[in-house]
Amino acid sequence: MKVYTKKGDTGTTQLIGGTRVLKSSIRIEAYGTIDELNSYIGIIRDQEIDEKYKNQLIEIQDRLFTIGSSLAADPEKSSMKIPDLLESDITFLENSMDEMDETLPEMKFFVLPGGHTTVSFCHVARCICRRAERVIVALHENEYVNEQVFKYVNRLSDYLFVLSRKLTQDLNAVEQPWHPRM
Repeated sequence: MKVYTKKGDTGTTQLIGGTRVLKSSIRIEAYGTIDELNSYIGIIRDQEIDEKYKNQLIEIQDRLFTIGSSLAADPEKSSMKIPDLLESDITFLENSMDEMDETLPEMKFFVLPGGHTTVSFCHVARCICRRAERVIVALHENEYVNEQVFKYVNRLSDYLFVLSRKLTQDLNAVEQPWHPRM
C-alpha cells in the first residue's frame, strides 16, 4: 500500500465513514491539533526522564490516537468500530497528577515556562493541548463530540503542567515565579 493516494490533491480529505471534507474543516483542525500534541509528547518522552513518566506518556499517546480516531470519524455516517475513551483514562491522569503533587511544593504563584529544555517541552505541549481543547469545543458547537474527549483533553493540559513542575524538581531546575509589574 502506498502512503500517497492523490485524493487530497484538491484540498479535501476523507473522514472515517467516507465523507469528504475540506482540509480546512474544523474537524480536520481538531484531530490535526491532537496529532501535533501527540508528536510533541513524543519529544518529551524522548528526554532523559524517569521511566515511570515515559510509560505514562506512552499511555497518553495511545489515548490521543483514540481521540484522533473519534474526531476523524463522521458522526453520522461512520459504522466503523473505533476505540473507546473511558472514565478510567481520565482517572489515570488524575491519579498520576496526585502522585506527582505529593512531592511538589505548594503552588503560591504563577511560574514562567522554562528552566530546562525538557520542562519547556512540557509547557509547549500544554499550550498545544489547550489549543486542541478550544478547537474541539468549536467543533462541538455544530457537530457531535464525545464528552469524554472534552474531559480528557482538559485534564491532560493539567497533567502536562504538573509534569512540568515535577520534572523541574527532578532535574534540579529553577521554577521561576512570575512577579507582575504593578
